[in-house]
Amino acid sequence: MHIAEGFLPPVHAVAWGVASAPFVVHGARSLIREVREHPESTLLMGASGAFTFVLSALKLPSVTGSCSHPTGTGLGAILFRPPVMAVLGTITLLFQALLLAHGGLTTLGANVFSMTVVGPWAGYGVYRLLRRFDVPLMVAVFFGAFVADLSTYCVTSVQLALAFPDPGSGFWGALGKFGSIFAVTQIPLAVSEGLLTVLVMRMLVQSSKGELTRLGVLVTSAAGLRTAKPADAEAVAR
Repeated sequence: MHIAEGFLPPVHAVAWGVASAPFVVHGARSLIREVREHPESTLLMGASGAFTFVLSALKLPSVTGSCSHPTGTGLGAILFRPPVMAVLGTITLLFQALLLAHGGLTTLGANVFSMTVVGPWAGYGVYRLLRRFDVPLMVAVFFGAFVADLSTYCVTSVQLALAFPDPGSGFWGALGKFGSIFAVTQIPLAVSEGLLTVLVMRMLVQSSKGELTRLGVLVTSAAGLRTAKPADAEAVAR
């Protein structure tokens, strides 16, 4: 999903940067507030950012000018909400562009919008919806991570189709071509990312129950520790 440096027309690059900026600014304020009010969450937040960095650096060649890879944004979105993930993901993309030549500075806005704005919000929305209907935590985590990954690829397909419409069939023809080529690699990657995110969440349930309880992923009750439903989490969700 990382669109390569200089691949988008300048107007498109600027437009996606403008579209992404409000989400990143809002996310920065949310991150600062979280760290100020709960400094103990810094370690878990850093681990969420590292998870995103490592997974999204594992790229497979796909469409010319882009690539397929896991995103790792679902975990951070579930733990800290999508605004915080927008900042962690933007930092990840910036470092990858500067240090790994993965993505680019001119396409940073487009990559931020697909991977750290739409992906986290879509994944978190599915996660919350499933939990509202009492779906088990790990099943909701799987689908949250799966959708966060897959929705990122869908947005990237739209971005490329807008920039490079098919000469005959226009935007829709290009969207079909980009989307179908991406799907060959991205759907298996999304499934793999969902399973990996479940494994990480299981480890966190065992090692960080207190922090997950504060974040609203888990709650305690008279019957003992149980996984939280969205209604239970409202008291601690921000």
